[in-house]
Amino acid sequence: MRTIVHLLRHGEVHNPDGILYGRLAGFRLSDRGRRQALTVAEALSGHEIVHVVASPLERAQETAGPVADAHRLDVATDEGLIEAANLFEGKRVAVGDGALRHPSHWSKLRNPFRPSWGEPYLEIAHRMLGAVHRARDAATGHEALCVSHQLPIWTLRSFVEGRPLWHDPRRRQCSLASLTSLVFEGDRLDRVVYSEPAGRTDPKVTGA
Repeated sequence: MRTIVHLLRHGEVHNPDGILYGRLAGFRLSDRGRRQALTVAEALSGHEIVHVVASPLERAQETAGPVADAHRLDVATDEGLIEAANLFEGKRVAVGDGALRHPSHWSKLRNPFRPSWGEPYLEIAHRMLGAVHRARDAATGHEALCVSHQLPIWTLRSFVEGRPLWHDPRRRQCSLASLTSLVFEGDRLDRVVYSEPAGRTDPKVTGA
């Protein structure tokens, strides 16, 4: 029996100061982000979505709304889909003019493979995989939508595809409002399909 779990990265966030907002409250979708959410909902209108679940953060809940409305579903919340914890949260991290310039922060960069500045990649992969399995169980034989964030989605994809979890953030294939779809045949992951129904966006957008 085939079940599909779509991992949707949230839409663009209103972030005029360009900070790494991480898990901070109060960061909502921009006008463009709301349009992206509507575009994804339209793209999924013909799909058998029977379960919609999102990270507890505002931008993820907002992105989930149009899809849930289109399928007459409520948006459930799963903490396993939340953004990764990060010690630079609330700071500007742009190269050349952000927190990375200050020697007081350099010790946080000592181990990029774990990484030392935030939640370990393996922990992210495990909690995301748990959320995916819960969504798959809720949508057996149909499709589920999980709305999350760039780093957790990319970490999970790397994990299930057998790649190293440490990586160059600029090389993540996970644009704003993109879909990373996990196709299960029974309990077995058959394949991963990536798509960009709202178009390609700059992978270096701050915050994720």
